[in-house]
Amino acid sequence: MEKARPLWANPLQFVFACISYAVGLGNVWRFPYLCQMYGGGSFLVPYIIMLILEGMPLLYLELAVGQRMRQGSIGAWRTISPYLSGVGVASVVVSFFLSMYYNVINAWAFWYIFHSFQDPLPWSVCPLNANRTGYNEECEKASSTQYFWYRKTLNISPSIQENGGVQWEPALCLILAWLVVYLCILRGTESTGKLEQLANPKAWINAATQIFFSLGLGFGSLIAFASYNEPSNNCQKHAIIVSLINSATSIFASIVTFSIYGFKATFNYENCLNKVILLLTNSFDLEDGFLTPSNLEQVKSYLASTYPSQYGEVLPQIKNCSLEAELDTAVQGTGLAFIVYTEAIKNMEVSQLWSVLYFFMLLMLGIGSMLGNTAAILTPLTDSKAITKHLPKEAISGLVCLISCAVGMVFTMEAGNYWFDIFNDYAATLSLLLIVLVETIAVCYVYGLRRFEGDLQSMTGRSLNWYWKIMWAGVSPLLIISLLLFYLSDYILTGTLQYQAWDASQGQLVTKDYPVYALVFIGLLVASATMCIPLAALGTFVMRRLKRGDAAPVA
Repeated sequence: MEKARPLWANPLQFVFACISYAVGLGNVWRFPYLCQMYGGGSFLVPYIIMLILEGMPLLYLELAVGQRMRQGSIGAWRTISPYLSGVGVASVVVSFFLSMYYNVINAWAFWYIFHSFQDPLPWSVCPLNANRTGYNEECEKASSTQYFWYRKTLNISPSIQENGGVQWEPALCLILAWLVVYLCILRGTESTGKLEQLANPKAWINAATQIFFSLGLGFGSLIAFASYNEPSNNCQKHAIIVSLINSATSIFASIVTFSIYGFKATFNYENCLNKVILLLTNSFDLEDGFLTPSNLEQVKSYLASTYPSQYGEVLPQIKNCSLEAELDTAVQGTGLAFIVYTEAIKNMEVSQLWSVLYFFMLLMLGIGSMLGNTAAILTPLTDSKAITKHLPKEAISGLVCLISCAVGMVFTMEAGNYWFDIFNDYAATLSLLLIVLVETIAVCYVYGLRRFEGDLQSMTGRSLNWYWKIMWAGVSPLLIISLLLFYLSDYILTGTLQYQAWDASQGQLVTKDYPVYALVFIGLLVASATMCIPLAALGTFVMRRLKRGDAAPVA
């Protein structure tokens, strides 16, 4: 008899849970950056092709596996083959890594929301120096938004070697973020332009990568969600719906992002022109209103030829104002979310209102993704009778949140942002590609594609379309192998891994090499998840051989 399992109240709840998990911060701060880097609208061509060849098929595969096996990631893959339990373990490990650092973003969102009720916004002006005779030097060299992010929010150290202590304000925000996640978990299942860029292989690689990670494949979250479905649920339709909504959200976010880019670029360009006009007016005693943006270049040429020595003195102070240069600035990640967007928000009317709305949106996106990540960890644990007979589900959830929060305190130290970047860059990329590759091969060639097709038909009453078979059996695995080879070769060719460190004396980021211990940690971070797959298979093989040896008749 199959044990009773909680179910979604209706299919719509399941779809909303998947959308909440899939639509995350990457849609807001990664996809617009890729569009800007690879030809604007033309990037949609490889993106849509990769969605059809990779995104939808792999999403459907994970949902179908979860719905068929009705277990979390570890149990589902162990059912397919005892040698594949390591796939589920690897998914849980990667999800645990992600949950440790991802909730720090929600802590930062809380921090900015709390500071959004001030007038003026604290990142809109530079603070005074210690003598109150001028503005803070670091802030003047950088900008008010950069200063608030790097000094007031992160209080960042000059390098990863200088860890510093845990800072209590970000730490309290992190505890609050984990408390919100835990309370949500307790409610359970029921709550919850340049066309030549098309010839650039990196555009296609990044399109495939964005599709892959945006949908959250390989973490085990989708398998966990689908395991609470009725067996007759039409997961094929839901896979298509979730994929399309996720992509539509990315495109919509890009439209909004580019409008903010345009507003920020125009504002900065006009501000730059006004500073040059004021400098020349005061230096040459020109009549107020004589210099305008339209005649600025003409007057500069006249002043340079008529007063060469005087103009030469002020020339180093004259900034080169370029609207094109402002528009060409491409930023992603925390730099986009907490610097570029705040730069635009501070110049808007009723800036406090827009700031609260923006960071509340970030918080909702982050919490939705966190609930999916924690579900990937908790579902295999609560499926285990060995664990649930000793601890109730609430205690298991509390322990996972408590451990993740405790480890996450590392990211609230002065060097915490550097460790955040390490986890963000290396904790999941190669591991997830390997996990999903093994998943696809396991379903098609270990469990058997025909057998799986028969299971789906008996569950849903619908035969499997030829499109899904071709994608699962050939196209999608080949794409994943291509991505794996690309990343491995990229790491090898890059040489010594580097990171961006904040230099307070210059007010800007500088590139530094990772120390040896950080490189060792990166290697262990990647290996800790990927090695689960072969080690679990080896362990199963050894245990079976030992059992056979014990069962052999004594001569």
